[in-house]
Amino acid sequence: KMAAGEAAGRYRSTMSKSKDPSGLLISVIRTLSTSDDVEDRETEKGRLEEAYEKCDRDLDELIVQHYTELTTAIRTYQSITERITNSRNKIKQVKENLLSCKMLLHCKRDELRKLWIEGIEHKHVLNLLDEIENIKQVPQKLEQCMASKHYLNATDMLVSAVDSLEGPLLQVEGLSDLRLELHSKKMNMHLVLIDELHRHLYIKSTNRVGQRNKEKGRISSLVKDASPVPLMDVTNLSTPRKFLETSQFSTPGSSSMRETSLLEIKEDMELDPEENSTVFMGILIKGLAKLKKIPETVKAIQDRLEQELKQIVKRSTTQVADNGYQRGENLSQENQPR
Repeated sequence: KMAAGEAAGRYRSTMSKSKDPSGLLISVIRTLSTSDDVEDRETEKGRLEEAYEKCDRDLDELIVQHYTELTTAIRTYQSITERITNSRNKIKQVKENLLSCKMLLHCKRDELRKLWIEGIEHKHVLNLLDEIENIKQVPQKLEQCMASKHYLNATDMLVSAVDSLEGPLLQVEGLSDLRLELHSKKMNMHLVLIDELHRHLYIKSTNRVGQRNKEKGRISSLVKDASPVPLMDVTNLSTPRKFLETSQFSTPGSSSMRETSLLEIKEDMELDPEENSTVFMGILIKGLAKLKKIPETVKAIQDRLEQELKQIVKRSTTQVADNGYQRGENLSQENQPR
């Protein structure tokens, strides 16, 4: 009995000192294990039951006193629990949607890449079609340029068209006839340019001298000047040699020299291409360079040099004889046998 009393005292002291339910439970277990008497155990059991009943009564009283607050707390807790549950479900759904979007974006990325590549291909095809359409008009434009003697523009057009037909458009079977036609024209284009170059080099220049001498003779006959007129005044004549020298040895401060540089020569489609013979010969040389026919041009000039010089002498002799005869006729008509 003394042991049971001591255990009960320890139990009460434990209840009064500690509010931890685990400590209370350990104390009760220790008390029941140390007591050997059944009566003490029953007493301890009764004391526990009494304590539980008291707790229930106190809890009921507290519930009655704080019913409104408890109800509000329970409802608030239920609402919070529902919100947390809904949020978890929504987050789960969002994760699933994100995974689905990720898969769809991968698919869309492949589709967009495919469409981008198709767009590039279509753009390339459209550029080729535009180029084919422009090349089909080359023969007609080339004929017009050749007729108006705009040879540099014609050469650029022809070289560009042949490069396209033998390059990017080589596999287009429908352009085979046009390819052969333009290639043939390109092979023979330099012959036309060389003929024009010789015409200006030997014939047009000497014609200007003869025309100038005729004008001087006409003026001298009007003023009845008996002094002889120089037949070949070529000091101010612009020749290809002078053109070459000015283009090579021009100084940076000389604007007139720079304007005659072969590299800066451009063809004006609105003006007569033969108005300035020097510029026209520069255009012809530039066209021959684009055709890569400069060696053939030099060879042709060397081969025809003697023949052309003989023709110049022959034409000059004829002009001098004609001028002298006309001069004698005029003097005889004026009764001046001298």
